[in-house]
Amino acid sequence: MKPRHKRLALIVGGLAILGLAATLVLNAFRSNLVFFFSPTQVAAGEAPRGKNFRIGGMVKTGSLQREADGVTLRFVVTDTDKDMTVAYRGILPDLFREGKGVVAQGKLDENGVFNATEVLAKHDENYMPPEAAKAVGDAHERAAANKAAAEAAARTIRQ
Repeated sequence: MKPRHKRLALIVGGLAILGLAATLVLNAFRSNLVFFFSPTQVAAGEAPRGKNFRIGGMVKTGSLQREADGVTLRFVVTDTDKDMTVAYRGILPDLFREGKGVVAQGKLDENGVFNATEVLAKHDENYMPPEAAKAVGDAHERAAANKAAAEAAARTIRQ
């Protein structure tokens, strides 16, 4: 075999191995992909049947029901248009509250109840880490001081 043929065989073999590796990675990625749907999208039939997906919205006030065992519970997730009942067995996150945001991962059963395997409580849109809140507060104070100084300078110039 000529050196040119050997080099061509190595390049073709390398490309085949690279293609196989890319196919395996993309297949693993697709099988672990979890999509997010709102209760309205689930009610419209856009959510997959028999596959894991995430549902998100607000926990409807007054909907939390605990079973006698203390670990099994049901609550309603709403996007203000449609409601969806969620059944969960486990310990809820500390930030879980009625009227607050939640994301649940699981599957939809035949009865239209979402059986969650994981529940994540979301911070509200006003949440900010203490360090960031301090930085924003300091920036507001500096802006207010600069504005006051500019107004005082403008008054001095007018007089």
